[in-house]
Amino acid sequence: MSVVIAILIFGLIIAVHELGHFTVAKLCGVKVNEFALGMGPKLLHFKKGETEYSLRLFPIGGFCAMEGEDDSSDDKRAFRCKPVWQRILVVIAGATVNILTGVILTVILASMYKSIPSTTINYFASDSDTKEIIASSYESGLREGDKILRINGLKVFTYSDISYQIASASADSFTLEVERAGKNIILENVTFGNKNTGEKSRDFVIKTLPKTAGNVLSYSFKDSVSTARLIWISLGDLIKGKYKADELSGPVGTISVIGQATEVGENLREKTMSLLNLTIFITINIGIFNLLPLPALDGGRLVFLLIEAVRRKPLKPEYEAYVHAIGMLLLFGLMIFATYNDIIRLKG
Repeated sequence: MSVVIAILIFGLIIAVHELGHFTVAKLCGVKVNEFALGMGPKLLHFKKGETEYSLRLFPIGGFCAMEGEDDSSDDKRAFRCKPVWQRILVVIAGATVNILTGVILTVILASMYKSIPSTTINYFASDSDTKEIIASSYESGLREGDKILRINGLKVFTYSDISYQIASASADSFTLEVERAGKNIILENVTFGNKNTGEKSRDFVIKTLPKTAGNVLSYSFKDSVSTARLIWISLGDLIKGKYKADELSGPVGTISVIGQATEVGENLREKTMSLLNLTIFITINIGIFNLLPLPALDGGRLVFLLIEAVRRKPLKPEYEAYVHAIGMLLLFGLMIFATYNDIIRLKG
């Protein structure tokens, strides 16, 4: 059952992306020849008006095929016949809708919290018998009531930024900027964990805020920004070689992780929250990834449109088509490699 739920969610994320392109294209008067969910052979298809709608075998993507998108066309409603600003809107619509969907889901998730987490320290870890504070961060200078503003220069938007920095950093000590009694203070060489055992971990509990509409919306916006930034940081780490090639994951791995998320938690509420949290990360991830200036991605098409806007003259359609075709081949190659990694991990 979890696999079915995972496939449906992954398919819905892709559907939302393509629906963004489709809706804006229709609003701009672009002729859409086909709107497809999935790739490969058609399972179901029907035609309504000028557009064919299809459901395809493999739930790993989809497309919105517009007239004159990759080649020349004499149709007045062809994609290339539209003003460049309208084409830009169509191209970025998919990624934009993915990111907006992530924000909306974050609001829903935050609404399920009992209270809204802040970034202000409430109290520190202590020995259950002696009540003595055993938090290394307290020994390093942190105090109750400190609002954490930055960790190692990285701005803290929500509590998840604090958890990520503590868990992922390779260094044992941190530089923190906190707000204390209305003043910003810099703390050097801050460590986290049990001062007696030396175990590294988060050693304090943060204050929570009442679940009001304002707090939910404020937290949701900040947490969405935090998630988007985390994705950018991860992409940068990937380019720098921090992650190995065999750690790349594709659609099979994504569906597998979503399936696992449906089983995390002791009750339906907790499982739903776990699934929502992962879905938010994936949909924002897809939105940002598609805006990268790479051939075959929306970001690659956006680059060509921006060049056209600057030089006031489009490049030859065949040149752009060649670039995107090569990019598509490379993208499929990467997808096949990532899927191979997924299968090996599943077998292991």
